[in-house]
Amino acid sequence: MPEVVRTLHLAAPRGFCAGVDRAIDIVDMALQVYGAPIYVRHEIVHNRHVVEDLRRKGAVFTDDLNDVPEGAVVIFSAHGVSPAVRAEAKGRKLRALDATCPLVTKVHLEALRYAKQGYSIVLIGHRQHVEVIGTMGEAPQAIVVCETVAEVEALQLPDPSKVAYITQTTLSLDDCRAMVEALRKRYPLVKEPAKDDICYATQNRQNAVKVMAPNCQTVLVVGAPASSNANRLVEVAAALGAKAYLIESAEDIVPEWLTGDVGLTAGASTPEDIVQACVDRVCALGAYQVKEFRLVEERVMFPLPGELAAAAREHGVTLSAGNTMAADRADQQMRITKH
Repeated sequence: MPEVVRTLHLAAPRGFCAGVDRAIDIVDMALQVYGAPIYVRHEIVHNRHVVEDLRRKGAVFTDDLNDVPEGAVVIFSAHGVSPAVRAEAKGRKLRALDATCPLVTKVHLEALRYAKQGYSIVLIGHRQHVEVIGTMGEAPQAIVVCETVAEVEALQLPDPSKVAYITQTTLSLDDCRAMVEALRKRYPLVKEPAKDDICYATQNRQNAVKVMAPNCQTVLVVGAPASSNANRLVEVAAALGAKAYLIESAEDIVPEWLTGDVGLTAGASTPEDIVQACVDRVCALGAYQVKEFRLVEERVMFPLPGELAAAAREHGVTLSAGNTMAADRADQQMRITKH
C-alpha cells in the first residue's frame, strides 16, 4: 500500500526581520572595518547559531562592559540598552556602535516623552527580558512593568488622568490586547502609542501562524528558548489546537511528533539555513509535500549607523548591509519552496 503523502506547510514571512538583518550586518561590517576582536554587549540577537557564527569570525559577547578593554569597539545588541549602559561605555572610552532595532528605539523615545510630560508609564512586557530592562532604564521612576491582566487590575498609580502605556515589541498580539483592554477599563484616559509598539515582523509571523495552524496537527517553531517572539509563536499555534514545539535545530525534531500535516515557521532571529535543515529532516521522516503560503511581503530595511557606514567607505568595505541579507534570505526561501 503506497505511503500517504502529507503536507508540510511552510509559513511566510518567517525568520529574520529587518532589525535582525541590520544588527547582524553591523557586527559583520564592524569586523571587516575594525578587525577582530569586536565586543558585543549581550547576544546580538537571541539565536545560538547566529552568535556562534559571529564568535567564529571574532566577535566577543559579554554582559559586562568591564570585560571590554578600554578604547575597544563595542556593539549594543538589537534589544537596546539603558542610558546607564551608554554612560558606562562612554566613561570607559569605548567606541560604541548601536545595533538597537529602530522599533525598540521608538519605544525608548515614547518612554522619555511620556516621562517628561509627567505621566505614569505602564510597560507591558516580560520584566526579565533584556529589551524591557533597557526600556525601563529610560525613566525608572516613572515606569511600572505589567506582565498579566491581574497585574494591570492591581495597579495603584498616583494620577489616573496622567497614565500612558508602551509595550515590548515581541509580545503576543492577543495577550497584549487583553492587557490593553484591562488598562483602558481601569484608566479610561490612558494615553496610547500613536502606532502599535509590537513590531511588524512579530505581528506578521503570528498572523501567518493563525492561518496555518488550523490546517496542521503539529506546528514546529524554529527559534531559541530565550527568544520572546519565537515563544509567542508556539503559544499562538497551541491556542489554535495544534501540538506546538519550540526547536533550535533539525536534531530537536522527534519523529513521534509528526502524526499528520505539519506546520513550520521560525522566530525573527532564526537563519534560513536552519529552517532548510528542519524541512529536510521532516521530509526524511515521512512522505511530505512542501507547501509554502505567504501572508504578506516584507520589504522593510533599516539604515546602518552613520559612523559605521562612513568608516566602511573609508576602508573600502563594500558590503551592502540589509540588502545583501534580504536578498540571500529571499533566495533561500525560494529554494526551500521548490523542495
